[in-house]
Amino acid sequence: MWCHRLSHLQSQVRHLLKGGVICETFQQHNFKSLFSLPIHWHHTASNSLNCAWQQHEDHFELQYANTVMRFDYVWLRDHCRSASCYNSKTHQRSLDTASVDLCIKPKAIRLDETTLFITWPDGHVTRYDLDWLVKNSYEGQKQKVIQPRILWNAEVYQQAQVPSVDFQSFLETKEGLKMFLQNFLLYGIAFVENVPPTQEHTEKLAERISLIRETIYGRMWYFTSDFSRGDTAYTKLALDRHTDTTYFQEPCGIQVFHCLKHDGTGGRTLLVDGFYAAEQVLQKAPEEFELLSKVPLKHEYIENVGECHNHMIGVGPVLNIYPWNKELYLIRYNNYDRAVINTVPYDVVHRWYTAHRTLTVELRRPENELWVKLKPGRVLFIDNWRVLHGRESFTGYRQLCGCYLTRDDVLNTARLLGLQA
Repeated sequence: MWCHRLSHLQSQVRHLLKGGVICETFQQHNFKSLFSLPIHWHHTASNSLNCAWQQHEDHFELQYANTVMRFDYVWLRDHCRSASCYNSKTHQRSLDTASVDLCIKPKAIRLDETTLFITWPDGHVTRYDLDWLVKNSYEGQKQKVIQPRILWNAEVYQQAQVPSVDFQSFLETKEGLKMFLQNFLLYGIAFVENVPPTQEHTEKLAERISLIRETIYGRMWYFTSDFSRGDTAYTKLALDRHTDTTYFQEPCGIQVFHCLKHDGTGGRTLLVDGFYAAEQVLQKAPEEFELLSKVPLKHEYIENVGECHNHMIGVGPVLNIYPWNKELYLIRYNNYDRAVINTVPYDVVHRWYTAHRTLTVELRRPENELWVKLKPGRVLFIDNWRVLHGRESFTGYRQLCGCYLTRDDVLNTARLLGLQA
């Protein structure tokens, strides 16, 4: 049926063209696209790498460095790095994206060994380094990890013998700071030793890598088991593994702990690599991993103690992934603060409970538990988007101080030292 119709249409077109007639109806239906000339691959020798390209009606296709990339023409015009379109001093776009014709197409395309040249209808020429295109293409980003990590259980971490950093080296040298941040980025935890056991020195330590994030708990917090806040942390009870501030729309990125004094027993800190546990779920039950990454939940903090009155609600899935490369970047896991599940339909909720149980089993495996004893002078930094923490119950008097750090500033410090973050 379709072949017969196509043959009839072709016959009509030949008749109209032969008579020099332009058919407005065919133009309106973009009939030209049905009979477009075949597009051939253009091959270019580029640094001994196979390079080929095609110019399509609505996009440009490039094969280079073992990557097949597709670029929308508006994207190519919008990302021009010429002096009139991009300020290389401020690293900001000068071109008004809204001024770009959404139907824009190149007037000419040329490639040499390292560079793509595009001439646009108004005569403007855009130049792209081919390696830049690979790095910044969607296809290139799919293959790239935003932040390299070493996933660990207790044995892996202990065998790695990750070194702590001395307080003075951390504060006074780039080498000490860089080693600390490299450890933190790879493992999600890092220690600084020989810190004077005071709140002031702990604050000075934190400010070396970040602004301190002020929250409902203040800027620097200092607590004992006096139940001065409406939170189980302010007791002597054991705390199961969890991440903090799940009830914030953006949970705090980094947590700092310094035990200033403990006259008693118990109180060891529990650390679990949430990304390691999530990876086990991905390998064993990928459909459950996907469910945990898609179902939004509410976490809630309600407090009415003394002068403290708060009602915080944060919404998001347990596992948060980048959609283009499926890289896990945040785990939001806190059974204490999870609110009523009223964002999930009944035909999904049981499957969610099953998936949550699978993750919980992995998080609670004894081999995944790293137990450390916090003591005066030893400060622990925890990636609160990755590593869960808890503690065993304790006796006696125990003083802790600490704070939350802004994640952006920590990662900024790391990048300025040449680390991938």
